[in-house]
Amino acid sequence: MKVILTLAVLLYLVVMTIVGLVIMKADKVKASKQKWRVKESTLFLISLLGGSLGTWLGMYLFRHKTKHWYFVVFMPLILIGHIALLVFLFSRGYLAL
Repeated sequence: MKVILTLAVLLYLVVMTIVGLVIMKADKVKASKQKWRVKESTLFLISLLGGSLGTWLGMYLFRHKTKHWYFVVFMPLILIGHIALLVFLFSRGYLAL
């Protein structure tokens, strides 16, 4: 049962990482074309919901939002929080492979 839960959690995180990366790219493209943009609060929400790796990678792969101090500070902090949560869940036996 723990293995199924672990796989579900990891699959969710992979999907959210892809969503975060794609949304950062889409927002970068829209910014360069001066079109409708994704709200910054939406970018943070996606990050908080598990897409922190994707949004953080997107920041630096696409050079997007790197001049905003709150993105530079909080996106890595959210990612560190997610990593810490995974380490905690694995160390306590809630998740297992």
